[in-house]
Amino acid sequence: MSTIQNVTVTKKSNVYFDGKCISHTLLLADGSQKTVGVIFPSSLTFNTGRPETMEIVSGLCRVRLANETEWKAYEDGQQFEVAANSSFEIETVDQVDYVCHFG
Repeated sequence: MSTIQNVTVTKKSNVYFDGKCISHTLLLADGSQKTVGVIFPSSLTFNTGRPETMEIVSGLCRVRLANETEWKAYEDGQQFEVAANSSFEIETVDQVDYVCHFG
């Protein structure tokens, strides 16, 4: 699906890693939260508090989850799961658009 219906958008952006990742928080009617954002070409490490599903909307990236040795490639329409209180490394060569689903 290319749209998310019935949401409240937090107007102030979330800016991470000196502007290499920018997102906006979406609050859904059922109380769940998502972020919609972009990662510019970079190599970054994200730490998680809650479990996350990272949906790649467009672009190509390589991801290595905490405690894993192998990198895996993800592109348009694919997703990966990240455990709570964990981390993942992500490498992008071009811009990657994503939706992060929490919980």
